[in-house]
Amino acid sequence: MIDKFDLIKSKILLQEDIAEKLAFLNFKKKKIVFTNGCFDIIHRGHVEYLAKAANHGDVLIVGLNSDKSIKKIKGENRPIQDEYSRALILASMSFVKFVIIFDEETPYHLIQLIQPHILVKGSDYKPENIVGSEIVLGKGGKVATIDFIEGFSTSSIINKLQNK
Repeated sequence: MIDKFDLIKSKILLQEDIAEKLAFLNFKKKKIVFTNGCFDIIHRGHVEYLAKAANHGDVLIVGLNSDKSIKKIKGENRPIQDEYSRALILASMSFVKFVIIFDEETPYHLIQLIQPHILVKGSDYKPENIVGSEIVLGKGGKVATIDFIEGFSTSSIINKLQNK
């Protein structure tokens, strides 16, 4: 019998380990969807966003900003949870196939490596401004955006906690 926690951990990959997995997925003609983010305090908005992203293809790969990259983007007080904890939570979702942590401020090199068929981001981005869109569109792929659910954000959760 497979240990459930080991199964979750096996979905967290290093960038150098993704090539073999991608070769298998491409051989099986699976449509690969990629999205990325900080996913600091997982909330309903994240769950709905990721589930909708997964609906765009067969396999959802999530690029996760490392602690170091989040500090550069959001400041010294973030992230709230460490990268491994965030990766475990994401990997525990049935519709997430793999989680890959990246150190850069953008997932450009990760998108170059993965070559997804579909690139997904929140609708606060214009498709042409999404990092890596030219890579995906250049190979005949698609860039999609998903609307956020009003009232659900990590920042609003942090603000509520600080005000109590």
